[in-house]
Amino acid sequence: MKKFQTGPFLSQIDIPADMREKFTYEDLPGVADDVRQYIVDVISEIGNSHFGASLGVVELTVALHYVFDTPYDQLVWDVGHQAYGHKILTGRKEVFPTNRTKGGISGFPKRSESEYDTFGVGHSSTSISAALGMAVANRYKGEKERQHIAVIGDGAMTAGLAFEGMNHAGFEKDANLLVILNDNCMSIDPNVGALKEYLTDITTSHTYNKVKDEVWNLLGKISRFGPDAQSVASKISHALKGSLLKQSNLFESLNFRYFGPVDGHDVVGLAKVLEDLKDIPGPKILHCITRKGAGYKFSEEGNPTQWHAPGVFNKETGEIVKVIPKSPQPPKYQDVFGHTIVELAEKNEKIMGITPAMPTGCSMNIMMEAMPDRTFDVGIAEQHAVTFSAGLATQGMVPFCNIYSSFMQRAFDQVLHDVALQNLNVVFCLDRGGLVGADGATHHGAYDLAYMRMIPNMIVSSPMNEEELRNLMYTAQQENMGPFTIRYPRGNGVMTEWKTPLKAIKVGTGRKVSHGEDIAILTVGHPGNFAQEAIQTLQEKGISAAHYDMRFVKPIDETLLHEVFSKFSKVITVEDGCLMGGFGSAVLEFMADQNYQAQVVRLGIPDEYIHHGTQKELWADCGYDSAAIAATAEQLVAKVKAEKTVAS
Repeated sequence: MKKFQTGPFLSQIDIPADMREKFTYEDLPGVADDVRQYIVDVISEIGNSHFGASLGVVELTVALHYVFDTPYDQLVWDVGHQAYGHKILTGRKEVFPTNRTKGGISGFPKRSESEYDTFGVGHSSTSISAALGMAVANRYKGEKERQHIAVIGDGAMTAGLAFEGMNHAGFEKDANLLVILNDNCMSIDPNVGALKEYLTDITTSHTYNKVKDEVWNLLGKISRFGPDAQSVASKISHALKGSLLKQSNLFESLNFRYFGPVDGHDVVGLAKVLEDLKDIPGPKILHCITRKGAGYKFSEEGNPTQWHAPGVFNKETGEIVKVIPKSPQPPKYQDVFGHTIVELAEKNEKIMGITPAMPTGCSMNIMMEAMPDRTFDVGIAEQHAVTFSAGLATQGMVPFCNIYSSFMQRAFDQVLHDVALQNLNVVFCLDRGGLVGADGATHHGAYDLAYMRMIPNMIVSSPMNEEELRNLMYTAQQENMGPFTIRYPRGNGVMTEWKTPLKAIKVGTGRKVSHGEDIAILTVGHPGNFAQEAIQTLQEKGISAAHYDMRFVKPIDETLLHEVFSKFSKVITVEDGCLMGGFGSAVLEFMADQNYQAQVVRLGIPDEYIHHGTQKELWADCGYDSAAIAATAEQLVAKVKAEKTVAS
């Protein structure tokens, strides 16, 4: 692991207490500069990491750890894309270059990694509820002086969970909770929706950006601040705004005391405001205006979505290093989806596209540009995305609801109750199905095959390649299909010539890809390509393996399964999903129900949380890459031969 240089201030900091003991307010800009430069130095070389979000909160991070007695005072980061400065200041400076690599530190806060990571995150909008739970627990234990801070972005604030947490917090009026709204008008893509417009109004309104004489006069009369309201306001300077002004304030209506907006890049000013807010009891919110990628010229001036996770780049010129392949490469599955939905929508005017805040990540932005009136980014609101799609479907539309597999979990009830129960034709395109790599346990799409196949009326499918993805999408938009799931992995497919003619697939039918006599390998989705590689290896060893690409987990192709179990005594199932209740389980259920006898070995994600590494590393670790498939088949065939020898 390469050792990176640290600046004069950061070199003296191992934990936040060092910063509090060694430096004054006037030193904090220097600390912030060192932290920012260290992030730039490391991420520019290691790549494979998020970037802009952490740069945007460097000053806020420094101020928080300077003012609050962390880890006794508990700091909760929402999502965690922005927590790199936090990790650097809390004992992980030396190991930061291992970020998101196998065996290294996680790209997100993780309780098992550090006592400063008070709550594990990765999915958005959890911070307020978690911090409130901590505050209530510590109030019960008599630790009323303990501070609890939730840092949440304006994008994450659009999710229902954030409002649920605020609604409860407003009722717990003596809970020691500070919510910091990190407002940069971005999540990964630019934010959308009414809340974004509301926050923009706050930050641009002349009324909100000055404290008028009438506010001062009113302060002494507002009981919620008590008799010392004027002195409190004096302490926090011009940060006090809200319902004290003539326009209503959303946060005040939820019984939060609203402060701001304040400059999120004035580290000294932030530290002093935070120091003063410690003295004010009850739930409160500090509205900080920040810039994603702040302090690094090229991220500030460039495309913020691109600089969310740019990969390796030249820190001096801002040039993002791209490896140019020598030959044409297969496209990403997400891009095949993005181009194919436009192709389908041009022929079927009922098709609409829906995504919860991931238009670029899932390539829905292609349809957004081509058909803006038929494409909807609903913000970080997966539950709403599903039920909104259900509403569209009741009126004869065919919504393609594109959600990352891991985030689809957040809307399970809506899929079950609002879509499947009513048998509505909503097409769920689940991107990032299976192991996704460096994002780790919070982002792996391990469970969708299992939880979707248990839902009545749901069709569950997964393509082995780009052609199959296109054909499944074409099939799903046919009349009276009902709920239809198509899941596909992160990354590239296998076909350079992928723009194949569209054709319908009979629901519930698989295909026999390779003939064989010794063993059957049954796959669903992209791992079928691993099986094809394994079969080549087995052929070299004189082993003849049949390969069945089942395509559908539900309804499963019973005709093919009868063929398999009538002929083979050794069967391998392969899936890029959890073994508990997934594709392999469906095969075993069929075998038991039909009274077949065979040895079935299931390969897939074991019953444990899988942490970060590259996809190839994790496929190998979980034992379902091509080498593992070949080794398993070889062992089973050897066992058959040994049994025959004994029998003879």
